[in-house]
Amino acid sequence: MQEDILEENRRLVEEFQATPFSQLKDLPEFYTFQKGLFYSHRNFDTFYEKLKSGEKSAIVSGLNPSGTLQLAHRIVFDTVLFFQKKFKVKTIVPLSDDESYVAKKVVKREDAVRHGIELIVDLLAYGYDKKLTKVSFDFVYPEIFNIAINLSRYVTLSEIKAVYGYPNDQNIGLHFYPVVQAAHVLLPEIKYGIKNTLVPIGPDEDAHLRLGRDIAERAGYSKPAIIHARFLPGMDGLKMSKSRPDAAIFLHDAPEIVEKKIKKAFSGGRDTVEEHRKYGGNPDVDIPYLYLSSFFLNDEETKGIREEYIHGKILSGELKKMLIEKVNDFNQNFKKRREKIRFSDIKAVLLTEESKLDELEKIFNNIE
Repeated sequence: MQEDILEENRRLVEEFQATPFSQLKDLPEFYTFQKGLFYSHRNFDTFYEKLKSGEKSAIVSGLNPSGTLQLAHRIVFDTVLFFQKKFKVKTIVPLSDDESYVAKKVVKREDAVRHGIELIVDLLAYGYDKKLTKVSFDFVYPEIFNIAINLSRYVTLSEIKAVYGYPNDQNIGLHFYPVVQAAHVLLPEIKYGIKNTLVPIGPDEDAHLRLGRDIAERAGYSKPAIIHARFLPGMDGLKMSKSRPDAAIFLHDAPEIVEKKIKKAFSGGRDTVEEHRKYGGNPDVDIPYLYLSSFFLNDEETKGIREEYIHGKILSGELKKMLIEKVNDFNQNFKKRREKIRFSDIKAVLLTEESKLDELEKIFNNIE
């Protein structure tokens, strides 16, 4: 199952000329790179070389305000925090409430706005540096559309159709939105003059960024570098989907919900305790082991637990219990930090017009 999920990552390398991270010798000393949680890249080596040389750099890492944060988001979030803390990298976070609406991910645009405010609270609670982070919330930062209009001259409708396959009867908002997304990724250079930019994405978002890089080159801007996170499966071992929310662990999940989801997780254990003790389990397909080794255990701990699981000294139920404890501890700490966020913190990171702040504060005050 995990091999099937990796197929999208491999396809980027084989069909769309992305470069595997395995070919890079100079990687950041951070767990997401050391554990292979990023699969491939476009020009990351150039970005990293310039970053280490002291060139002013930025990260663009957007979110779609139609849902909430999952544990798998840690790959990108922790990486952003690493670059913020070590290199003081400026971070732009586009919140595309407009795309959520035109793509019908939300019924009303007001829903996307509310989700967007909640996501800003989440980012600040997660630890994003207020001095280094700017949130480009399309609802309150209309300048993004002026930038998009300027960039629209550098892409044709034929290209949009070729990349996305939109039929003629699809709403025009979806046809135009790729230019808005190009404006997002070029914002560091256009607004702040920062040419060395990194965009961490999932492999399913690569088409957007390939087009964005083409637009950047035609318009005379620098191409942003891209890193592709590995797809992590849901608790059932399949690719995560909004149609199966029970397969994902959310940072807002209560302890009893976390326990319920993880207890149902796909296991590499044997059918009985006796068989498991005798023949051992398979950590390569075990979802709790995957999440533990990816986010909660160091290399030495991972190696030890792997050996004990293979030789039947640890049961699958014990792995699940370990993951439940780790996730609940992480989520509860996140919740405590979230409760301390005030609207003044949101104002500190928002790119916005003053006239919108009263409306946003009312929305913030109604968040549970």
